[in-house]
Amino acid sequence: MAIDSGRIEAAVAEILAAIGEDPARPGLAATPRRVAQAYAEFFSGLGADPLEHLQESVPTDGVGDLVLVRDIRFRSTCEHHLLPFAGVAHVAYLPGDRIVGLGRLPLVVDTLASRPQLQERLGEEIADAVHRGLAARGVLVVLDAVHGCVSARGSLQADSSTVTVASRGALCDPVQQAGVLALVGAPR
Repeated sequence: MAIDSGRIEAAVAEILAAIGEDPARPGLAATPRRVAQAYAEFFSGLGADPLEHLQESVPTDGVGDLVLVRDIRFRSTCEHHLLPFAGVAHVAYLPGDRIVGLGRLPLVVDTLASRPQLQERLGEEIADAVHRGLAARGVLVVLDAVHGCVSARGSLQADSSTVTVASRGALCDPVQQAGVLALVGAPR
């Protein structure tokens, strides 16, 4: 999906005027263009299929029982206030018949995070993509993020973070989850 930069630029200029600023003043004249460029990056996941990152998988050949990629940095934009939230994702899966290169899981996270999002839905979408894309026996996704809408406005909780968990298949079992969560929190 192509971003309509012209419309974004016009909207940003209108917002600047609406808050009482002069969009033509030297410090702001290029702001609409810069915001449009940033939005193209922030929302690059719109129209992209995260499952494409999982197509190049290989048979497990009986290797491995659990795959966990910890501390995947992500950034997203809260759809309620269009403010950023950023944090880490931990993605675990129990392979079925296939595994995928470890660098593919961060690509799935980035694709889905690069949309207007809610953290809760983001975790669910990552879990669904890994579960479907790899026919995994189980998936667990833990997201820990700091939200601009919580830290910079409203309740002003600059030091708080939000943790969400999404699970599929065998990793819906609380005992299985506890084992994966222990690995997520284990020192390196």
